[in-house]
Amino acid sequence: MESAINDQSIRRGAGGPETRGSSKSRRRHRRAVRFGCAHGRRRQRRRYPELQAASLVCKSWSQALRPLRESMLFLRWGKRYKHGLGVRVNLEKALDSFLKGADRGSTLAMVDAGLIYWEMGKREERMALYRRAAVLGDPAGQCNLAISYLKAEPSNATEAVKWLYQSSHAGYVRAQYQLALCLHQGQGVDRDLYEAARWYLKAAESGYVRAMYNVSFCYSFGDGLARNHRLARKWMKRAADHGHSKAQFEHGLFLFSEGEMMDAVLYLELATRAGETAASHVRDVILQQLSESSRARVTSLADNWRALPSPV
Repeated sequence: MESAINDQSIRRGAGGPETRGSSKSRRRHRRAVRFGCAHGRRRQRRRYPELQAASLVCKSWSQALRPLRESMLFLRWGKRYKHGLGVRVNLEKALDSFLKGADRGSTLAMVDAGLIYWEMGKREERMALYRRAAVLGDPAGQCNLAISYLKAEPSNATEAVKWLYQSSHAGYVRAQYQLALCLHQGQGVDRDLYEAARWYLKAAESGYVRAMYNVSFCYSFGDGLARNHRLARKWMKRAADHGHSKAQFEHGLFLFSEGEMMDAVLYLELATRAGETAASHVRDVILQQLSESSRARVTSLADNWRALPSPV
């Protein structure tokens, strides 16, 4: 009995009052630490006012950049749903993500949402988004808005050319080509072959395949550029090697006229496969003059041919 009482007293003394005291001391210590930290921070702010200013600037920048971070996140998810990157293709979810990104100021999301509306045939919604992006200075939005004006019923070519100039000067290659077409045809602007050729050449040098094809004709006929058959052939071949079917037909005809039958029939075969039916007639004439082994080689070359990649 005595032993039990002593053991209990020992346990109570060791675990009761002493433990509660330790708990109180820990709470007092924590309060002291908090007070000390807060006091230290106040002292730092008084001694280093520039530190407080820098902290406020960082906080304001973080708050200001939040919509941008969110817009990029929605843009990324929109592209994943649109192209099926790790998820199933879902245009409704893609559009919803793009619109949320657009609401947070992303011109890229505005353009992507406009493209989906274009696929849905919703002209007004598409134009509104392109216009928002264009006003904010996005070259793709400006170009798409201009093309929408050109394709509208009735068209508004004058307004289109205004936006094409802005997008072209920003370096957007597709706009440069469209602007060259308008200048070439006198659509929405006075016809100017020299200015048209300048924009064709700028777009072609940036890798726009249709512009390469048109530059070749500018050099061939002297439309806005000094007539130069060597440069005309160079740009026609370049367009053909990038997969332009009409350029393949034209280049094949040129090679045929020069007597280069194997190369000629290859380009004519490529043009025929791309849907240029007129090329097939010349191809058949050449094939009749070739041996069976040469015809088999042409077929093999055409089967393994790949267009050069275009940067735009």
